[in-house]
Amino acid sequence: MEPLGITTVFLVICVSCLLFLSAWRKMSGSGKLPPGPVAFPIIGNTLQLIVQGKFFPHEKYGSIFTIYLGSERVVVLYGYEIMKESLIGLGEEFSGRGSMPLFEKMAQEPGIVFSNGERWKKLRRFALTNLRNFGMGKKSIEARIQEETHFLVERLRNTHGQPFDPTLFLTHAVSNVICSIIFGDRFDYEDKKFVTLINIIEENGKLQRSPWTALYNFFPTLMDYIPGPHHKLFKNAQEFRRFVLERVNMHKESLDPSCPRDFIDAFFIKMEERKNGQSDFNVGSLVRSTVELFVAGTGTTSITMKFGLLILLKYPEIEEKVHEEIDLVIGRSRSPCMADRSQMPYTDAVIHEIQRYINLVPLGLPHAVTRDVYLKQYLIPKGTTIFPALKSVLYDRREFPNPEQFNPGHFLDENGAFKKSDFFMPFSAGKRICVGEGLARMELFLVLTTILQNFTLKPVIDPKDIDITPESSFVSNAPKSFLLCVLPR
Repeated sequence: MEPLGITTVFLVICVSCLLFLSAWRKMSGSGKLPPGPVAFPIIGNTLQLIVQGKFFPHEKYGSIFTIYLGSERVVVLYGYEIMKESLIGLGEEFSGRGSMPLFEKMAQEPGIVFSNGERWKKLRRFALTNLRNFGMGKKSIEARIQEETHFLVERLRNTHGQPFDPTLFLTHAVSNVICSIIFGDRFDYEDKKFVTLINIIEENGKLQRSPWTALYNFFPTLMDYIPGPHHKLFKNAQEFRRFVLERVNMHKESLDPSCPRDFIDAFFIKMEERKNGQSDFNVGSLVRSTVELFVAGTGTTSITMKFGLLILLKYPEIEEKVHEEIDLVIGRSRSPCMADRSQMPYTDAVIHEIQRYINLVPLGLPHAVTRDVYLKQYLIPKGTTIFPALKSVLYDRREFPNPEQFNPGHFLDENGAFKKSDFFMPFSAGKRICVGEGLARMELFLVLTTILQNFTLKPVIDPKDIDITPESSFVSNAPKSFLLCVLPR
């Protein structure tokens, strides 16, 4: 063998041994970790998960167990009781954000979603305050959503009863609501830059649901050197960031501190207040927080709406009951408003059941423990990544009989009144609960009721042949592509 070849083999063996020792040391850390399947060095439990086709060995290990994704130790929480005890009862200890290398590389600098510690607390507090100030939970944003639904209804009318894919219709409408909050204005649906941004969001959403995403999160260093669609994700993220930075600079030039127009203006004012010292409020965190609000405020809500339309196509009898309630409570002469929701228990139950059934983010976003913490009889070391298996709560048979069946009755009592459930956790729970929960709930109610007030949904195939099984991935679920027609009522 050539000397160079011998050297290469020797280096590979040395690196492999170091990786093995690193993984072994992580696996044999001090304290009693939750039990879990035996993990291989370097790859952890990745191979078993792929071969077995399932993520949760909970039947054997119970409500809390340990797995290894690559050499990364992960503790999985499975079930309502353990979720309540940890995310809510030990909220501060479980408030860290776990590592997601793919998204961290896309982000470059942490914003609201992926930051930690005091930085995260400050950015989150600021975001919640200013989302409320610029509309979230107030009538002003209700009016903005109502305005956007008028544009959406006209666009739907222009399909003239012909089959179409609702993806972009819904994505454009939902995106414009968040645009009005962070940028101060909506975009025309044909605006070239807006269309480009939406296309990036749609493309990245599909790429993130590919196996490459999971592989990158498990083996980031290796995947950086392997060709694949994950590199397109990074390129798209850079293009999106450039657009936001351009908008940020435009706002800086026209800023009037006495009259903030939107989220970006409010952030600049905060930066000015803190300019004399080291601050978490800087241009980098502004750009990243804006990107996160835009993407999160567009993707998850529009996918939920799209899933909702598909489910209603499959169950026309449910759509008919919603129509009846809309006609009784709202009528046809005015737009739906949030005050109507309390008088529409069936519609409210349908929307809740859509969110429960689709189980949009089965694992939730990863948490991390901020200090060594005992949960049950186990010690979870500081920094350990935590995955709260939200599906285990949303599909709990004790609370939702026959959870695999879509049934609005899961959220109705024996008298037909709306029934709240502590098990309803599509937005997660605890201190890391979704920042935009209030906005998303408002959009789902107003947009879906407005569509159904004006149209009857018509499938292009027999309802019994419609497949509402989601396309699943490590990150999220999404509906399969479909066409529908909308007929004016």
